[in-house]
Amino acid sequence: MEINEIKKQVQANRENIIQFLRDICAIPSMESQLKDVGERIGAEMTGLGFDEVRFDKMGNIFGRIGSGKRVIVYDSHIDTVGVGDLADWEWDPFKGKIENGNFYARGACDEKGSTPGMVYGLAIANKLGYLQDTTAYYFGNMEEWCDGIAPNSFVEVDPKVRPDFVVIGEPTRMNIYRGHKGRIELKITAEGRSAHAASHYLGDNAMYKMAPIIEQIRELDRRMRFGMGSHPLQGNPSIVVTDAKVQTASLNAVPDRFTIFIDRRITSNEPHDDVIAQIRGLIPDYQQDEIRVEELFYDTPSYTGFVFPVSKYYPAWLLDEGHPIVVAGQDTVEMLWDEKRPLDTWDFSTNGTYWAGKAGIPSIGFGPGDEKLAHTSEEHVPLKDVVDATEFYALFPKILSETIKKGS
Repeated sequence: MEINEIKKQVQANRENIIQFLRDICAIPSMESQLKDVGERIGAEMTGLGFDEVRFDKMGNIFGRIGSGKRVIVYDSHIDTVGVGDLADWEWDPFKGKIENGNFYARGACDEKGSTPGMVYGLAIANKLGYLQDTTAYYFGNMEEWCDGIAPNSFVEVDPKVRPDFVVIGEPTRMNIYRGHKGRIELKITAEGRSAHAASHYLGDNAMYKMAPIIEQIRELDRRMRFGMGSHPLQGNPSIVVTDAKVQTASLNAVPDRFTIFIDRRITSNEPHDDVIAQIRGLIPDYQQDEIRVEELFYDTPSYTGFVFPVSKYYPAWLLDEGHPIVVAGQDTVEMLWDEKRPLDTWDFSTNGTYWAGKAGIPSIGFGPGDEKLAHTSEEHVPLKDVVDATEFYALFPKILSETIKKGS
């Protein structure tokens, strides 16, 4: 039976899968520095017989296996946030530790934990003949500082491949996820007029202009928590001031410019233009020329020097539960583990903002680990789930192909 053969293949590679995870977590990849960890992943794919393995222009690593007409991408970001104060860690965040069947390390959950399963899963799928009508890509990319920029480049720049379906490996507690809220990053700048602090009344204090705006943002967020703009599956939107920057001639001068930075989480109920209009509506009419709202852009070069400017607008997305890729995901889970698991959505944002939100490519999420542990010093992933996820990634292309044939 094919399920037994998949499980046999996965168990035969269990120790390799676990060691592969430990190896890539031991290689720091903060601030999107992917070269070293990408080389380690590339070596594993080459050893497993992928047809093409290379870095793209941005510096992400990908491997191609199979040559069918249907194109599937397995997306796993392999950069991580920093470790912060090492005193907060009870173990080396890169060497990690294994305790009670869990592997603790930076990136173990978010999101290196899905990479071993994806890489080995695709190799097993190919070995068992499950990729006859499929070309599959493993895509290890940078995501932490700008969701969706790597897949955007994958489609439009290098290798210029637009997949038919995507599986995102962010942690889902081994359930199928089908969407999440989006977000817009903005800045609001108040312009004033400098003056000596001793005669400050001759100036126009930009910080004082911004103070009531900040209070209104806080009140707007409070109303959102009580249901304003709420979505039945994605939950409540939110808005928060995350940073501020003051421009002043000195500590003895009135600030002539003050900027705040906004993280606005959005649901599928909220069109982009309505969100911007809502925030601009917080500014009194008589101050519209003095206080401006601007969307942010990401144009920081990658470690290869590649620049790909994109708006920091990340759309919400939600796939219908009856969509073939969702059905195939649920069926794969049920066939492997003989249980129905609930569909869900992420609380945080993923590369799905591009794949599904901007490009309209049907996508689901499936990965080991719990998103609530992401970015914490307690970050860990159950090793059983890391190994079991390999079974899912191996079987899924076959189930997806069968699901599509049934519906055609």
